[in-house]
Amino acid sequence: MTSVPSLPPRHRAVFVSDVHLGSKHCHADELADFLGRLRCDRLYLVGDIVDLWWMAQRRARWDAAHNRVVETLHALRRAGTELVYVPGNHDRPIRRFCGLALPRMSVRRRAIHVTADGRRLLVSHGDDYDGVTHFGGLQEQFGDWLYYRILTGNQWLNRLRRTCGRRYWSLSEFLKRQSGAAERYIERFVQAGLADARRRGLDGIVCGHIHRAALFERDGCLYANDGDWVESLTALVEDPDGTLRLLAHTGETLALLPARARLPHTMPDAA
Repeated sequence: MTSVPSLPPRHRAVFVSDVHLGSKHCHADELADFLGRLRCDRLYLVGDIVDLWWMAQRRARWDAAHNRVVETLHALRRAGTELVYVPGNHDRPIRRFCGLALPRMSVRRRAIHVTADGRRLLVSHGDDYDGVTHFGGLQEQFGDWLYYRILTGNQWLNRLRRTCGRRYWSLSEFLKRQSGAAERYIERFVQAGLADARRRGLDGIVCGHIHRAALFERDGCLYANDGDWVESLTALVEDPDGTLRLLAHTGETLALLPARARLPHTMPDAA
């Protein structure tokens, strides 16, 4: 008897951000493969999906892999997945369309997602906190320049690793973890996001922006950063019972927060 291949698990919600389509550092092939395996009720695109800033400032890169990402998103929508687009700073012009609702797709400045176990989570790209986390000046400009050089090095290194049959490894993520200044910046960002969620009377926040995937609770408030697709290649998913998982592009679970024992809530429209 021929065995029937098993379907991938269905997620209640999936959160993806910082894809940077149109920039040379986007890992579009890996993202298209990840999206192609998805089965989910709602997909949140949490900002910087298309890198309009890069395309305006530098030579855009748009190849077959980038097209495949867009085609896979359309396929998900046709299959019944609701898309919620929350633009970020690199696709800021799309914020002019906030409030627009198309069949199974909407554009929102921010959203509130209610998990199956009743947790109410703010969904925001995270650039709103730049005024708190960024200090500006020549040091920050140099940091931006160095960051893009490191991303280029990351690409070359992983091409070599693929040739040798090795799995993806983020040089840029490793170097950031060695930098005290980078770690202090990330901690300021985390604190700002958690404070915003608390001010709104919510149970936590889902964001992107800083290219550092994370999933944890602090003082009863949930912090989830779904990562990016230029460095960490990660996404956040919600299981049918409300369990939250941080996934690698290969589907491996990197971190997990179990569902709370509460009465289930229905999923409301994104706000």
